[in-house]
Amino acid sequence: MQKRPVKRGRPVGATSFDADIARAFGAAVRSLRNERGISQESLANLADIERSHMGKVERGEHMPTLVIVFKIARGLGCGTAEVMGRADEVLSAGTTQAKPAVQ
Repeated sequence: MQKRPVKRGRPVGATSFDADIARAFGAAVRSLRNERGISQESLANLADIERSHMGKVERGEHMPTLVIVFKIARGLGCGTAEVMGRADEVLSAGTTQAKPAVQ
């Protein structure tokens, strides 16, 4: 019996993309990045992902994988809980514009 090759990515026909969640996550990443004074290109380099992909994540055009979420958080110098918490705040507020952190 011959093994089938393993295919990367989502299965054909998978519909796991949720535009509201993707936009909320992107807004949260952009907000955290701007607070830290990091350019999009620098964050992409720190996170070890393509700059164009980072732009698509921030615009909510791509739904990041768990690995990408961890890489972005590491690039921002924070934990995944902070990034996801900010995304949850944006989603709960019903807007794709992240609120500035209260200090």
